[in-house]
Amino acid sequence: MPVDVVLPELGESVTDAILVEWLKSDGEAVTVDEPLAVIETDKADVELPAPSAGVLHTLKADGDTIEVGETIATIDEDGKAVSKAEVSEKVDTPVESVQDDGLSPAVRRLVTEHDLDPAAITGTGKDGRLTKEDVLAYLESAASDSPVSEPEASAPPPAPAVSSDGERREPMSQIRTRIAERLVSAQQTAAMLTTFNEVDMSGIFDLRAKYKEMFADVHGISLGLMSFFVRASVIALQEYPDVNASIDGSDIVYRDYVNMGIAVGTDRGLVVPVLKSAERMSFATIESEIKRVALSAREGKLGLDELSGGTFTITNGGVFGSLLSTPILNPPQTGILGMHAIQNRPVAVGDEVVVRPMMYLALTYDHRLIDGQTSVTFLVRVKDLLEDPARMMLEV
Repeated sequence: MPVDVVLPELGESVTDAILVEWLKSDGEAVTVDEPLAVIETDKADVELPAPSAGVLHTLKADGDTIEVGETIATIDEDGKAVSKAEVSEKVDTPVESVQDDGLSPAVRRLVTEHDLDPAAITGTGKDGRLTKEDVLAYLESAASDSPVSEPEASAPPPAPAVSSDGERREPMSQIRTRIAERLVSAQQTAAMLTTFNEVDMSGIFDLRAKYKEMFADVHGISLGLMSFFVRASVIALQEYPDVNASIDGSDIVYRDYVNMGIAVGTDRGLVVPVLKSAERMSFATIESEIKRVALSAREGKLGLDELSGGTFTITNGGVFGSLLSTPILNPPQTGILGMHAIQNRPVAVGDEVVVRPMMYLALTYDHRLIDGQTSVTFLVRVKDLLEDPARMMLEV
């Protein structure tokens, strides 16, 4: 009996994806959990693993849009694999010609679409590899350097064309289109409001300065800032379960666990890997997991399970210099915490004015479920925990 290869759940509000490329050919033998294909969602490019061992029979082609739950291939557990020579005869372009070029799926698509020679482009990625930005910069440079009059008839069409008034028009990518649709849908569906507060980071800075070397010696990892915000949010979410809940039709889904989404910047935009059951993690485990998923996100190695199931999200616009912003919800979540840049500012402490490292916090919430009082007291609780880290450790 053949085993179906289906597109699994890809996270909240994601209903389809693009099959970027098959990593295995039709008729080729595969093993359990071996990567079969690269699929593109509006969150990341991820590899789809084989559910069983056997012979692969593909039903979809590169570039197809596929729905969640749709069967894209079958695996014959008792089948006989064809030889590589036979595979090469079955397709117009041998699989080997596109699998070992060291290019990511996004870069390979750009190179193919614009008929570029990768060797002519300088790579700035790890080990000199090409990044998406390298190819886009090359295209922009080529467009500006090319004469706009009397183009050669045999030359490929310029991409993109630049008008005389300095405007450039490009088609919106499929992934950007889906991101736009989801953001508009989130604004139309949820009753989003944002409440703000500020936090004095002195306590965290003092604690890190005192224990960072000891922490690194004991746990083998540096002590960053995000782990404090994750831990404070976890404690507050357990005390204010509405912020960790979601709306499903006419029901409210409450959770006894916290799956914390951490927004990570990559060359394709923000990706939100999820720390599952963060309430069970120690400080060291949280710190280690944050660094692991951030590295996996930037290298495009996140698994499907690491991108789904989030119940709350933290995003840090401060790393890009943002002083204050209103983050947008990641449906069906009802809350998202925005961190911002840390600045030394004068603040009143008792009867004195002192300079302290201050950060603005923003909590966007779904007012359909979360009342204004709950949102404010939740954010105040996060603030209090961050300003007195010892309370966080003792959970008081």
